[in-house]
Amino acid sequence: MPRTIRAVHQVARPQGVPTADHFAFVTAELADPTEGTALVENLYLSVDPYMRQMMDGGEGRWGLNAPLEGRSVARVIESRTPELPVGTVLLHRQGWRTHALVRPDEVRVLPDLPGVPLSAHLGVLGGTGLTAYVGLTRVARLAPGEDVFISAAAGGVGSAAGQIARLLGARRVVGSVGSPAKAERVVESLGFDAAFDYHDGPVTELLRAAAPEGIHVYLDNVGGEHLEAAIDALHPNGRIAWSGAIAQYNATEAPAAPRNLADVMFKALRLEGFLVREHLDAQQELYALVAPQIAAGRVVVEETVLHGFDRLVDAFLGVLTGANTGKMLVALKPE
Repeated sequence: MPRTIRAVHQVARPQGVPTADHFAFVTAELADPTEGTALVENLYLSVDPYMRQMMDGGEGRWGLNAPLEGRSVARVIESRTPELPVGTVLLHRQGWRTHALVRPDEVRVLPDLPGVPLSAHLGVLGGTGLTAYVGLTRVARLAPGEDVFISAAAGGVGSAAGQIARLLGARRVVGSVGSPAKAERVVESLGFDAAFDYHDGPVTELLRAAAPEGIHVYLDNVGGEHLEAAIDALHPNGRIAWSGAIAQYNATEAPAAPRNLADVMFKALRLEGFLVREHLDAQQELYALVAPQIAAGRVVVEETVLHGFDRLVDAFLGVLTGANTGKMLVALKPE
């Protein structure tokens, strides 16, 4: 018999900052699993800054009045495939809904990691943590003893990156955040040596004060003025791993900064953008490095969790305005 589920659809395209009016909660009928599929109940839903770009439409992006893409941790509740028996906990990309039908080739069965909460698979052990790990290791090639700057340091990627940089032997880890409370948090709990609130003045000046000896590596989650500041602070032959551009996602005009791109040439810097989906083979490396540290209490699973499917749109709009510390999640069921 068909099952009634709840979902969120996008119903309009935003111009600038999105609002709740761009979404609608809907009910839908989901058929029973057919041969080779399994029915899953979503446990945690991820909302991420990149989804703002998905709202603009176009090839590979969100359609209107249709199911939306997003990462989810789920549990199999009915199955017609031996590869996904009932009770299996897995990761899939049919988020923004309460239930989904999945095939074995479109999910990743999650390992049983003692001492690690399931929610970590969407945060420090999930796509956000993998973005931080790949950016620091494969793209920027952070070496022990080097100094690193991380923008949006209190967000999902940033909070993971600060802790991973410390595990990789960074000498000094500096972050930018959006409030004094977040600056205090990342220094006291997440391994940062210094942090500044970017609202307090020109980012170039704030970064010079926080990293007076300069930096070797910059993990960029913001773009714009932050990228300009990092170019200024980087030593010759420094490296920039560019994973996001939060400063531009809601912009209606082209950004003025960075205005010092010529210094990338004069200082022989390397600036490389990357997509984490092209580095999924690094997942086991991330598990090996970080999972034991979580279990031992040396890495914090930093997250902001809203409870209940009705909070999904609130969570998404909140992550765009910095309402979260760490990974923003929606919990649908007690773990």
